[in-house]
Amino acid sequence: MRTVSAIGSAAQRLFRGSAPAPVAAVRSLNGPRRALVTDSLGEKRHEGAKLDQADGTTCGSAVLVALATWADSAALETLEVRGTTASGMVEGFAARYDALQKEVHRQTNRLWPRMLGTTPWGFARWLRRNAPGVGRYRMRFVDDTSAADVDEIVRRVEAALGARRPVPLLVGSLVPRHYCLALRISDDGTWRVYEPSSGSVRPLDPAAIRERRLAPVLGFDRLHTVFLPR
Repeated sequence: MRTVSAIGSAAQRLFRGSAPAPVAAVRSLNGPRRALVTDSLGEKRHEGAKLDQADGTTCGSAVLVALATWADSAALETLEVRGTTASGMVEGFAARYDALQKEVHRQTNRLWPRMLGTTPWGFARWLRRNAPGVGRYRMRFVDDTSAADVDEIVRRVEAALGARRPVPLLVGSLVPRHYCLALRISDDGTWRVYEPSSGSVRPLDPAAIRERRLAPVLGFDRLHTVFLPR
């Protein structure tokens, strides 16, 4: 059964023509990177805090924070600066990290109900406005019942990862539900993907996309949307 994102994929194919465009090389970004979420496997922690989503609706916000801090070390340094509450209590990193996710969640959902998570359009708009150092991204809907579409998506994601450009993934069931972040390709061909509900980086075999069995790694079986760097 096709997902709702398959409709978006069909519209994109109609707009660009039936023949898929060749996969162009992805531009690498210059400059040092001190990532909040590193690409080593396992649970991610920073200053003792687990780097998971703040609540059940902030997976997109956790991915946006990971991208923003990857793109700009100053953003991570700001997050690391200790602050105090109105009562004079010193805030730990975990509290600041959760508060930032919730602020990002507010910024990405001006009209959309926050209890329903973050829309792909809100996600892309926040990146463009608030994390220019990450470079430009475009949304690409996925029809995971089409082998040709999945093959093209895998090639495009791997071109980006090969240039060390992270790729946000939106997965779900018949409807999109959960954001994750592909970080790089391992030597064995699996993708290293940050999954924010667990706060961990996990190995993902891209063959699982066409087999529609992503849930053991990412929580939901179907790939709906990828955000590709330009």
